[in-house]
Amino acid sequence: MGSRDTDDIWFLTLPEARRALAGEDMRQRVAERRAEYRREERRRHVPRVLLSDGTDAEAAYTSPAADGAIRGTPASPGTARGVAHVMFSPAGARLEPGEVLVAPATDPGWTPLFLRASALVMEMGGIMSHGAVVVREYGIPAVVGVPDATTRIATGERIMVDGSAGTVALEGREER
Repeated sequence: MGSRDTDDIWFLTLPEARRALAGEDMRQRVAERRAEYRREERRRHVPRVLLSDGTDAEAAYTSPAADGAIRGTPASPGTARGVAHVMFSPAGARLEPGEVLVAPATDPGWTPLFLRASALVMEMGGIMSHGAVVVREYGIPAVVGVPDATTRIATGERIMVDGSAGTVALEGREER
């Protein structure tokens, strides 16, 4: 293969790997696929449904809520108002009681923060994602699959989460 990276093999098909072992230079192909992989790693929103041309179906065909609220997928019923707290990692994070947790996605490491949250808003995920399942168990309203939630909602902004309708209404900045 000619490369010093031992993980180059993961960017080749089995027939290509055999040709590389026979001496064919695969560095360009590996570089192209590695670059594509890195682009995909930076993707903030993973579409749940793609059209045949690669368009994100939900983004293309979801109409905004009538009152200007941000629309997502209802994940846990109920409504809650609170100050948004946008977080990208649970490591060392603090959430004040009653704040609304806004995150790209969650995993079990986020669970302790749910105990203080009045609601959850996530950019990625569906009704069976980690965050949706856990907050339903806790009885906390949640809206998931909210496109660009972490950039459209700012920390300190008062929001109203309607987990039954799947909407997040922006109400303005909280004065601290």
